[in-house]
Amino acid sequence: MDWRNLSAADLVDRLAEHRTLGAAPREERAWLVAHGSVRQLNAGDILTPKGDPVAGMFIILEGRIAIFLDRGTGLHKVLEWRAGDVTGLLPYSRLTAPPADTIAQEPTVILDIDRKWLRDLILECHDVTSILVHTMLDRTRAFTSSDLHAEKLMSLGKLSAGLAHELNNPVAAIERSATLLEDRLDQAQLASRALGAARLTDAQLDAVDALRNACLETSVQGIRSPVEQARHEERLADWLADHGVDDGIADALAETGVTIDALDSVASAISGPALETVMRWAGAGCSVHRLAGEIQAAAMRISGLVTAIKGFTHMDQATVAEPVDLLQGLSNTIAVLQSKARHKSAAIAVHAEPGLPRVFGFPGELNQIWANLIDNALDALGDGGRIDIEAARDGQRVAVRITDNGPGIPDAVRDRIFDPFFTTKPMGQGTGLGLDIVRRLILHNQGDITVASKPGRTEFRVVIPAAHAQSGASS
Repeated sequence: MDWRNLSAADLVDRLAEHRTLGAAPREERAWLVAHGSVRQLNAGDILTPKGDPVAGMFIILEGRIAIFLDRGTGLHKVLEWRAGDVTGLLPYSRLTAPPADTIAQEPTVILDIDRKWLRDLILECHDVTSILVHTMLDRTRAFTSSDLHAEKLMSLGKLSAGLAHELNNPVAAIERSATLLEDRLDQAQLASRALGAARLTDAQLDAVDALRNACLETSVQGIRSPVEQARHEERLADWLADHGVDDGIADALAETGVTIDALDSVASAISGPALETVMRWAGAGCSVHRLAGEIQAAAMRISGLVTAIKGFTHMDQATVAEPVDLLQGLSNTIAVLQSKARHKSAAIAVHAEPGLPRVFGFPGELNQIWANLIDNALDALGDGGRIDIEAARDGQRVAVRITDNGPGIPDAVRDRIFDPFFTTKPMGQGTGLGLDIVRRLILHNQGDITVASKPGRTEFRVVIPAAHAQSGASS
């Protein structure tokens, strides 16, 4: 259909079939036709470019248009409007510029009402205005739902990446230790048979036990550097060679806590072939214990991460407001972001007032607040930066301050940081939704947020009602 060749009366009749505006009186539909112009778009045409002022209200007569946002992984469709919908600038809307390009998905026809007529529309078309106000509210709810979904997906992506990184180290340690353990068990079995065949005296067996205890010593502080470890192994190899023992055992002994003094002590009681038997038994046996300990430590690390994730997401609890252990939530959040902090060599310190009361809110939402604020602070830091988190009473509420020593927020943009889609990060690294989501979640938890920033110090201050204050108010 060639919409541009329709008469005004025919176009008014066509609007009677429009899903959104069809119920409006004929005289109001006629007003729209008289003050609008028919536009035809080809597939791929941009109706309103990102950042440009919205030119007016768009009544879609045929086809469809959509708005796309770059969430960091390419363009994703946020909303779509089809024939029968109305979009663009609506009565009482505070929309100034779209957050992304609005693009025709197929040949599309719209009735374009220039923005200069919006005030007159409100005055002269009461039924249309009422219809469009409801349309605007529906659009706001749709955008809000889309924003929350996008931010949750981004948080889930960060959480998954951090968790995968954190789990990779203990999983690799378990795999490596389990592979070595099989070989060491075989060596320990053979060495134990040889030791039994050596027929040592009680005094010699006491010396063997002392060596074993020295090998299993775990009070050594710190970890040797690769150079220090190589030197330690060389000293052990030299000692073994000097005592007529195969110096190939040195690598197994070097992995334990054995010292030259411990070796001297056992050599004073045992010599000859029996000494080499004892050394092989000690090296293999202590390696088995060390590898088993590494597997246990790695498994405990995995268990701790799973506990932290469950605490962070509260996936095993109902999403209802309840008394919340604030410090536990902060601890779980920091555990989730630990790999990112280590990657930037950043220090995170938590300072809490003794006897801090629980807060009242939605656990998962509170953890998302802390995650977004701490994650943003990490993004702002240079290598070796620092984040201080302080929690203290504030009357009937609890205040949490998250402070970083990054470059600060420029004065020119400080008032816009909570606006939807506003971001200072490079393209593809931020949606501009994080702080908007934080603000919404804080309001949902009956809290408040303020920010103060200057070069070298940025502080976000969040206050949440204390649980005892909430119970007192409801009693």
